[in-house]
Amino acid sequence: MINRRPSRSVAVGRVPVGGKHPISVQSMLNTPAHDIPASIAQAKRLEAAGCDILRAAVPDKEAVALIAALKEAVSIPIVADIHFDYRLALEAAAAGVDKIRINPGNIGSEDRVKAVADECRRRNIPIRIGVNSGSLEPEILAKYGHPTAEAMRDSALYHASLLEKVDFHDIVLSIKSSDVPTMVRAYELTAQACSYPLHLGVTEAGTERMGLIKSAAGIGSLLLHGIGDTIRVSLTADPEREVEAGIDLLEGLGLRSGKARMVSCPTCGRTEIDLIRIASEVEKRLQTVRKPITVAVMGCVVNGPGEAREADIGLAGGKGKVVLFRKGEVLCTLPEEDAVDELMKAIDSL
Repeated sequence: MINRRPSRSVAVGRVPVGGKHPISVQSMLNTPAHDIPASIAQAKRLEAAGCDILRAAVPDKEAVALIAALKEAVSIPIVADIHFDYRLALEAAAAGVDKIRINPGNIGSEDRVKAVADECRRRNIPIRIGVNSGSLEPEILAKYGHPTAEAMRDSALYHASLLEKVDFHDIVLSIKSSDVPTMVRAYELTAQACSYPLHLGVTEAGTERMGLIKSAAGIGSLLLHGIGDTIRVSLTADPEREVEAGIDLLEGLGLRSGKARMVSCPTCGRTEIDLIRIASEVEKRLQTVRKPITVAVMGCVVNGPGEAREADIGLAGGKGKVVLFRKGEVLCTLPEEDAVDELMKAIDSL
């Protein structure tokens, strides 16, 4: 069992973040901010994929119109991603946004920070402070020489202090680096230094292949140690893949349930069925199964009912045949071509 780090809780629309609340999965629109129809279409796809919280860039005043349009189109909370112009934060708040991503040190004088904080407080809108290795203040870089984990922690706490100074505490922190060990250490240090909820991610993680690996290593290692309250698997790919990856990561760590979980063996010289094809088909068909069960797809009797005894139901290969088993007990023997259909029928009856 994973013991979660104690943290404050904030409400991002209807999704609570922090405390003992479930870890949420986020993504970000990659459609042009001014193309409202394309943005709405993508937002609906992301909501259908299971995205819990959705971020959208607001680069200028005209893009603020996107916030109201998204709020009308989907039911998941919307985050406005804003840089430098505090007026955009005020307008996004007025448009009904559920959270604002901003760095207080980048929006000007203390009265501007206070204006944003006051408006967010009045509307119960939390603020996410987003620090990454490429956005550190010159004085912090001068102190540490380069973007170390300690430098990133100091930057996050500095930005938080600007909000604390005007009595605003509904804060979420993210401290991202493209270097996984630095990212992990930065979050560990920040987790020790404050009680704010943490948004986990590896920035600039890369395309889907390496991005998934780096995110699983960085985000996964922190979650296993109880650190993290909401996550984004950042990929140079369709944002829907980010959502799928985030959900899969949480399920793989036992931090989210409700879908069927599949286990399968890597095959070996004993395998006498087309296990790779069967496993791929089972995995695809399990995507719509909303039962907290474990389904095994194994290549032979060695790795079948014995090794996968704890599976709720499963298949194990033989010589051109497949056995269907439940909790280690063989139920019947099937032709290989019928195995997946019969497995799905058995799952329906569970």
